[in-house]
Amino acid sequence: MNKQYYEKIFSNQRMQKYFQCYPGNEQKAILHYQINIEVSESFYPVLSMLEVALRNSLNRELIEFFGTEDWYLQIGSTTGSRNLNNVINTAKRQIAKRNETLAASKIIAELTLGFWVKLLNAEYERILWKPLRNAFPYLEKSLRQRRIVSAPINKIRSFRNRVFHHEPICWNLNELERTHQEILNVMGWLNIDLPNVAIEVDRVTDVIKRAKEKLS
Repeated sequence: MNKQYYEKIFSNQRMQKYFQCYPGNEQKAILHYQINIEVSESFYPVLSMLEVALRNSLNRELIEFFGTEDWYLQIGSTTGSRNLNNVINTAKRQIAKRNETLAASKIIAELTLGFWVKLLNAEYERILWKPLRNAFPYLEKSLRQRRIVSAPINKIRSFRNRVFHHEPICWNLNELERTHQEILNVMGWLNIDLPNVAIEVDRVTDVIKRAKEKLS
């Protein structure tokens, strides 16, 4: 397959960066595109596990703080957090469209990663950080500050969105290795054993190593 085929199938815009990176070497550009797909796929397990673990840990603390599994009914009426209602109502509508019961467990699962990460942002620090800091019991207490927790999680969210939306991520493989380690570190804040559980299905290190060899 050549440049014209890849541009036709995957679009000129998507392929442009790859061919610009390797002028006069179409096959190397195509190889890099294929490697990007492979590396992106290898991140799915750790990103998925972190997302579910983060959601469940934050949900647990919100239940404790508000005293109910339906905390999302109260958080939207709390001064300073009413803007969260839009995301919560969108989740409810999606569930209703599927003719499913609006149970707490369904709504929690439907809420986006963006919603959960947003709870850790500065605008909710005075309202929510005190209970939510308990969602990271294995982070050293002196480091359990909102900004220290929020920064890497927001970075991971942005990276996750690039992976899940099939965007290029493989321009700096060394940086990808650092991102991978950061994901494992945040997992360890939630549960000390989680990184070891993740490693059982994690292929990122091996895939990046092969990618470096192919692109050298």
